[in-house]
Amino acid sequence: MEYIKRIIDAQLEEKLQITGAVLIKGCKLCGKTTTAKKYSKSILEMQNPDTQENNINLANTKTSLLLNGVKPRLIDEWQMVPKLWNAVRYSVDLIGLPEQYILTGSATPIDDETLHSGVGRFSIINMKPMTLFESGDSNGKISLKDLFEHNIKIDGIKSDLTFEKLAFLICRGGWPNSVNMAPDKALKIAQNYIELLVSSYITEIDGVKRNPELARTILKSYSRQISTIDSDKSLIDDVKANFTEVSDKTIYEYINHFKLLFIIDEINAWNPNIRSKTVIRTSPKKSFIDPSLAAASLTCTPNDLLMDFNTYGLLFENLVDRDLSVYVSSLGGHLNHYRDNYGLECDSIIRLNNGKYALVEIKLSGNHIEEAEKHLLKLKSLIEEKEPRLGKPELMMIITATDMAYEKESGVLVIPIGCLKD
Repeated sequence: MEYIKRIIDAQLEEKLQITGAVLIKGCKLCGKTTTAKKYSKSILEMQNPDTQENNINLANTKTSLLLNGVKPRLIDEWQMVPKLWNAVRYSVDLIGLPEQYILTGSATPIDDETLHSGVGRFSIINMKPMTLFESGDSNGKISLKDLFEHNIKIDGIKSDLTFEKLAFLICRGGWPNSVNMAPDKALKIAQNYIELLVSSYITEIDGVKRNPELARTILKSYSRQISTIDSDKSLIDDVKANFTEVSDKTIYEYINHFKLLFIIDEINAWNPNIRSKTVIRTSPKKSFIDPSLAAASLTCTPNDLLMDFNTYGLLFENLVDRDLSVYVSSLGGHLNHYRDNYGLECDSIIRLNNGKYALVEIKLSGNHIEEAEKHLLKLKSLIEEKEPRLGKPELMMIITATDMAYEKESGVLVIPIGCLKD
């Protein structure tokens, strides 16, 4: 199968030239191993059942033997034997050259004091399922980089995506295996993922057997609150309606394991000095690594989304946040959100390492564009008044599921997600 270029390719190439080891972390099936293989010359597959037992025995006796091979050497699913981390670190120190190892991991090991800091030896890349541009569903006519550099006029640029197609793409997700599948089969990828997640993946971090039905219920309750900053109380109450004896601690433990498996990928709040600390709402925005996991947990079909615009809108926001986070990372930046108790909000804040930032609202249809524009302009005015050192936002954007890009008189840009790329 022909390799589909990923946005992290450029980051991986750069980081390999700087540090001795690069760790690519992300959920299962997002394409980590496929990408890593493209840049490696030898491979240690920790999940290979034919060699797994022998590799674990070697790791516990003489770990360095597992590092033998032409460099860069790929160590796939390194977290299965955490000792590999320190062995790679020591090897990098000993050799003193870049481009030695690529590690991939689909889970974060439970805290282990034996893991030495990788500062200076490791670079870390976060990988997610494919963005719409990577999967070929966005035409990529509007580059986020060009927007920040003011190198593009967007008026009249059109998206090829319909409402119906976007509903399908939310349910299909960005799983590389699904891109070239027939639509009915592609929709089953996320459904199967949820089944494996609750029955198998959740036990892999620490080997503790967990209740699949409780895990499924927690995922479903979390999905109902996707793209919100609601307190966990409603989620806990929802779960306890079905599992009356389960403790809050147990529910949080399951949620934490979903985070360690890179399934839950919450977006932190932006906390500029423009409001009292007691007024800005600092809870993270609930988010999955891919919106298809929410759709599968809720057993939503594309047609279900078309019949329920509220759910469609929340999952659309998760889709946009997934894509933006990848695009922003490639530019050297971070994604946040803003809410306060006065009702002022901004769905996404893009912050680049050079100090530039953008205010972003996410709206499924054109019906709420005027309202979103008011939010953006009000937040911009508040920043200019209360915290002028931040400077003016470089961009104000409303990302939509509509088909036409244009710039409003206020300077706010309306951009269809089907046109966007990094």
